[in-house]
Amino acid sequence: MSILLKNGQGYVDQKLTKLNILIENQHITDLNSSVTSADQVIDLQQALVTPGLIDVHVHLREPGFTNKETIKTGSAAAAHGGFTTIGAMANLNPTPDTPKRFTNQLDLNTKGSVKIKQYAPVTRDRKGAAVVDFKALKSVGAFAFSDDGAGVADSQVMFTAMQKMADLNMPLCDHAQDMQLTQGGVINAGSAAQRLAVPGVNKVSETAQIARNLVLAQTTGVHYHVCHVSTKESIELIRIAKKSGVKVTCEVTPHHLLLDDTMIAQDDAQLKMNPPLRSAEDRMACVAGLMDGTIDLIATDHAPHTDQEKQQGFLKSPNGIVGSETAFALLYTKFVKTGIWSLNNLIGWMSIAPKRVFQLTNVGQLKQGDLADIAVFDLNHSEKIDAAKFLSKGHNSPFIGQQVFGKTILTLVDGQIVYRRG
Repeated sequence: MSILLKNGQGYVDQKLTKLNILIENQHITDLNSSVTSADQVIDLQQALVTPGLIDVHVHLREPGFTNKETIKTGSAAAAHGGFTTIGAMANLNPTPDTPKRFTNQLDLNTKGSVKIKQYAPVTRDRKGAAVVDFKALKSVGAFAFSDDGAGVADSQVMFTAMQKMADLNMPLCDHAQDMQLTQGGVINAGSAAQRLAVPGVNKVSETAQIARNLVLAQTTGVHYHVCHVSTKESIELIRIAKKSGVKVTCEVTPHHLLLDDTMIAQDDAQLKMNPPLRSAEDRMACVAGLMDGTIDLIATDHAPHTDQEKQQGFLKSPNGIVGSETAFALLYTKFVKTGIWSLNNLIGWMSIAPKRVFQLTNVGQLKQGDLADIAVFDLNHSEKIDAAKFLSKGHNSPFIGQQVFGKTILTLVDGQIVYRRG
C-alpha cells in the first residue's frame, strides 16, 4: 500500500522545506514527490511533519499494574502524542531480569502500536543487591538498563554494575536519588512544603547520588545516563563531568521545564512526582542546561496512575504524571511560540538527540529510504488539553485545561497509520 502525504512542511538538513512524502512498502521513497496519486492521499494543509518522536522514558505498567495502564493503552497514548518509539521501564511484575522473563516481556510488547524498546533492570528484581547478567540480557534484546523508580543505593553494587557494563556500549540509566537523604519527603523541601506542613525532599538527595555515580563512571568508562535531572547543582556537576571527559548524558522531563514548586498552591497530588517539582531557580537551570547542551534530550517519564490513587493528597498518593499525549504541544506552546527555542531545537531534543544517545537506527529522521516513522502536528490552531480525549488509562496531569498549540494530527509507524485525529 502506498500513502502520499502532500502539502506538508518539515526540516530537512536543518531547513524548513515543503514536503510531499511518498510512502511505499513501509519506507519513505520520496520527500518531494511529484506523484499526485497513491492508494491513500492525505492533504496536510501546511501542517508540520517531523520524524516520529522518541521518548526513552515511559512506564507501561504491564504486567503487574494494568489497572493503571496497559501496553495497548500506553502505546496508543504515545502515538497520540506523536511518539513512534518509546523506551519502557522495567518496574513491572514480574521484573524482566532474566533472559526468559525478558523475552516474555518482548512478546507482550508486540501488542503495542508503536515501537517499544524494553529496559532491563540493573539489579535482580530491582532490589539493589545482586546485579543482573548484562551480557545475557543484551543478547536477547535489552535496549538499556535501569532500576528506575529507585536509585541503586549500594556503592559497591553500582560500581560492579558499571564495571560489567563498560564494554557493552550501552547506557546505564540511573534514577539518581539517595533514599537516606530524602527524609520521607513528598514534595521539594521549600516554601510550599512548609506552607502545606508536609515533609520535603532535600535536593541534595539527587545531587549526592549523581556526584557518586559520576566518579564511578569516570573510573569505569561506562556510559552513564541520568534520568529526569531536576536541580541546578546536578546540572552543574554533569556540565563539569562532560568537560572532564566523563561519558555522561542526561534527560529532563517536560514538567521540570514547565513547572516549579511555587506553583503548588494546595495539597494537589497531580503535582506530585519523583523527582519532585523543584524551585524556580532549578527550573530555569533545567531550561538553560538544555539550551547549552549539558542536558541532551527531553523524555516524559510518563507515569500513569488511577484517579482514585491520585486523590489521596501528597502524603498518600503515588508519584508521577502522564506525559505522552501532552509533551510536544506544551513545550511548543511555552517555548517555541514565545521565541525562547527554535522549532528545530525542540524536534531535535525529542527525536534526533534520543536517537544519538541511545544509538538507535533507522528512526529519528526524515530520510529517503528509511522506515516511515512520521508525526504531523497542527501549529496553527489551539485547543484545551482534555482528559476525556486521552488514550492513556491515566488522567493524572496538572496540565488538563491548558490551551495549547501543536496537537497531533497524524502518526505513522513503519508506514502504517497508528493515530489520526478525528
